[in-house]
Amino acid sequence: MTSFSHPGEIAALLAAFCWTITALNFESAGKRVGSLPVNLIRLVLAFGFLSGYGAWSRGHWIPFDAQGDQWLWLLFSGLVGFVIGDLSLFRAFVLIGARLSMLIFATVPIFAALLGWVLLGEHLSPLDWLGMALTVGGVSWVVLERKKGENGERSSLPVTGILLALAGAAGQAMGLILSKIGMKDFDPFAATQIRVVAGIVGFSVLFTVLNRWKPTFDALRNGPAMKRIVAGSVFGPFLGVSLSLMAIQRTQTGVAATIMSLVPVLIIPPAILLFKERVSPRAFLGAIVAVSGVAILFLQ
Repeated sequence: MTSFSHPGEIAALLAAFCWTITALNFESAGKRVGSLPVNLIRLVLAFGFLSGYGAWSRGHWIPFDAQGDQWLWLLFSGLVGFVIGDLSLFRAFVLIGARLSMLIFATVPIFAALLGWVLLGEHLSPLDWLGMALTVGGVSWVVLERKKGENGERSSLPVTGILLALAGAAGQAMGLILSKIGMKDFDPFAATQIRVVAGIVGFSVLFTVLNRWKPTFDALRNGPAMKRIVAGSVFGPFLGVSLSLMAIQRTQTGVAATIMSLVPVLIIPPAILLFKERVSPRAFLGAIVAVSGVAILFLQ
């Protein structure tokens, strides 16, 4: 059996690698200029990347070849996933850090599997459920670990950060389901571009209501932050999101979401090396369990 026998699973794994790079870059950028400016700027940049790629690969700067109902479903998906889901997740990055946010974000497979069953009629095998249970269980065990405060006492994670990360997970799962409904066999990169349009419009309205345009323009002049936003945009809404749509197009939504939840495991080494975070043996053991679960999903 060749590695190409699991195209959806492979696309999901590549998406996880992309999102690991994205999470680290956006955490750093968000701490410099705030999570709101990062959200809008990265979508505008991604739209440029997707337009260029579409012109080169399909001869379309804008995916006007999509059907009207596809535009509607994908626009709705973009509002739910990019605006509601990502806004919550990016704020969680700032409050509790990228690694812990993405650990909580690993609940996406649960939401995706349930929504896929209810809305798409997707049925997972017992082996699928076992793999998902191990993956989600591994990362959840790490999330439930309590951290020592600076005074040496045990302290729980910020409740607001946890709730925001969970909201991001629910938004991501619903965004995937809506994308699968609307995308069908359409090009994943073009579908992502339509979703990005909705995200840009949604954030523009939000920024106008909240009067947040000045911080956004100020962020454009922050060189170090912009470097990280550009890198995060390439590996996030351009490559990562497009690969995630490719994954759900070629395999069950719950399976793809489970493999993409590997980000918390992949993010541990750079979190140690770049941010000097101390990772407990419990976190490493949880990572091993999570990887074992993903491995089971590749055995079918």
